[in-house]
Amino acid sequence: MTDGMTETANERFSPALRRAIGVVMIGSSLSFLDTTIVNVAVHSLAGGLDAGLDSVQWAITAYLLALAAVIPVTGWAARRLGAARLYVAALVVFTIGSVWCALSQSLEMLIAARALQGIGGGMIMPVGTIIWTAHAAKSQMGKVIALLAIPIIFAPAIGPVVGGLLISGLGWQAIFWLNVPIGIAGIVLALRLLPMDKGADAGRFDLLGLILAPLGIVGITYGLAEIGVAGGLETDAVVGLLVGVLALTSFVLHALRSKHPLLDVRLYANREFTAAMIATFALGAANYGGMILMPLYLQTVRGEDVIIAGLLVAPTAIGALLSAPFTDRFGPGITSFTGAAILAVATIPFLFLTTSTSYWLLCVVMVVRGVGFGLSILPTMTAAYQSLRPEQIPDATPQLNILQRVGGAIGTAVLAVVLTGQLHHGTTPAEQADGFATTFWWVLAITIIATIPTLLLAYTERSARQRGNRGRARGGRR
Repeated sequence: MTDGMTETANERFSPALRRAIGVVMIGSSLSFLDTTIVNVAVHSLAGGLDAGLDSVQWAITAYLLALAAVIPVTGWAARRLGAARLYVAALVVFTIGSVWCALSQSLEMLIAARALQGIGGGMIMPVGTIIWTAHAAKSQMGKVIALLAIPIIFAPAIGPVVGGLLISGLGWQAIFWLNVPIGIAGIVLALRLLPMDKGADAGRFDLLGLILAPLGIVGITYGLAEIGVAGGLETDAVVGLLVGVLALTSFVLHALRSKHPLLDVRLYANREFTAAMIATFALGAANYGGMILMPLYLQTVRGEDVIIAGLLVAPTAIGALLSAPFTDRFGPGITSFTGAAILAVATIPFLFLTTSTSYWLLCVVMVVRGVGFGLSILPTMTAAYQSLRPEQIPDATPQLNILQRVGGAIGTAVLAVVLTGQLHHGTTPAEQADGFATTFWWVLAITIIATIPTLLLAYTERSARQRGNRGRARGGRR
């Protein structure tokens, strides 16, 4: 048992836990920053690499898909190699992928480089979570997860701002060069401050599961994207969806029969955990998918440069920071439902975008939207962890990361394709603004879907509290 495991909720974090949080925060921030920093570069990439918006979006989606595809193996690899060693290896791969991105001369090369970058980035957060939780008591889990607000919420929110400043001054390659010195610093600090524990016997590696899970994720995402491109169920879309559904179905059946599955799908027998996972997926789609739209609207319809577009998206980060003090103050169920409801309401003004929508109004709405996401995603993760036994957390961690990233990948792919279809029908700024407004209807629908499972979490939490109160009342009468 580690130092952190003996602490109570009222005690400070142990020195080992503080060191782990500081080191892992570096890599996690880079991983999440790169989920959105490319958003303001879409126009620059389309021009520099001579490609359309529906093609350039795969530079974003490839990263998110690679993140999701590699996450399932992190639990087994962390046990086999040691969590700290795997974290360093992941940061090395991410940094090398960033160099390749910066040196890319074609869209195909950039997509491949982004996939490599995503392989490293996908391992960073779940392995980092394993490192954190190894030094934290269960009573401290809420406080530890609250610290995830920085990489999960703040880093993606400031991504467009950082990207806009770098692209304007140095070109689109600079958004990838930024990762290199920070990545190297993170590697050095990890080697110096984290105990490089040796791995242990992790059991037989589930190779079939590793093949089926990513194949299913990629197949479904590709199929949905092709539906948008073709405007219907063309052959490529049908094949992609069929392959994806069959692969995921086969993976679930395989995991239920296997003694050592890549992912323990039996966790979904827990109703509260299932609700939290569905909410995590939908919130990832609504947030990361929605983040690609506003920078494009500001550049396409309003004619703003990348710096202004990035700065006008920054209020989302302010809202996320405003929500941070409240994510661990109330029950995770009611907090996540409140956040999802705020996120849905804050999406409504975007349904009425025009060529002259007030920037002040947009900034206020984005602040509120940031508050909603901050209040929804972190408490949802807390609810998922609190519904499980401690020994189940290592199996749950990669699944939470997978669904959030897959939600973001599917949301980005589908919304980008929907937007491209809308813009094809509009040539004037007013028609293009209508196209963005129509696309935000999709964002609203996804957000409403995310609200439903958070309501179940709130109901479950309230029922558990009432049972506890009745139990204490009966004990008092005795």
